[in-house]
Amino acid sequence: MGEFVRLEVDDGVGVIRLDRPPANAIDLQVGVELVETIREAEERSDIGALVVWGGPKLFAAGADIKAMAGWSMDQVRPSVEALGEVCDLLERIRKISIAAITGYALGGGLELALGCDLRYLADDARVGQPEIALGVIPGAGGTQRLTRLVGPGVTRHLVYTGMQLDAMAAVRLGIAEVIHPAAAVFEEAVKDARAFATGPRQALAAAKHAILAGTESPGTDGMRVERDLFLDLFGTADQREGMQAFLEKRPPRFGGGED
Repeated sequence: MGEFVRLEVDDGVGVIRLDRPPANAIDLQVGVELVETIREAEERSDIGALVVWGGPKLFAAGADIKAMAGWSMDQVRPSVEALGEVCDLLERIRKISIAAITGYALGGGLELALGCDLRYLADDARVGQPEIALGVIPGAGGTQRLTRLVGPGVTRHLVYTGMQLDAMAAVRLGIAEVIHPAAAVFEEAVKDARAFATGPRQALAAAKHAILAGTESPGTDGMRVERDLFLDLFGTADQREGMQAFLEKRPPRFGGGED
């Protein structure tokens, strides 16, 4: 367990908790701790899904600008590469991840959330990529993942202006999926993560892989990945249980694990 990042496991759900008061600023140490925590969660069979959470007041307000202001390119590189690795890991691990966002998710905080599969917003949350006001741009995947979600035009507007969006605007644009009351957003994320953890994990992992392939290689290549993954699922315990349950008109009892 790191100084600023901890992993808590309950009933198949791994909660990755950022805890660096007052703003959960993401520096090199936080980035390294997040990488280590995600890798641990990926390897643990008792974790079937993840929730990334910054606590009840805010998700993460971005990079540690106070520390970064006087750095050279060589000094800042390790921090941005660590956060980029965090986001890449979240995007590519087999387990479904949900960012439960309260308060602010700005700059690197939004990039962290964009690395997750889903984003659940508190009704008072605000998100944005305000780096342009600092004379820089997102550096851990923000421009790329936003473009996949909302297209180049909206991404240009958000990045060029550095504007912050409220929860309703973020969901309307497709940056996040759902809005919950601030007091309930974490519990709702954990509830849905638990459903993923106890569901057909191999099929969910295959769906995640196929969707990512479609964003990176649309057309024939993505279609081929989807088809191969579909065929690979035949003969798994969850496939047999899911189809037998359908025939018997009962809810499926998935194993919540790998064959």
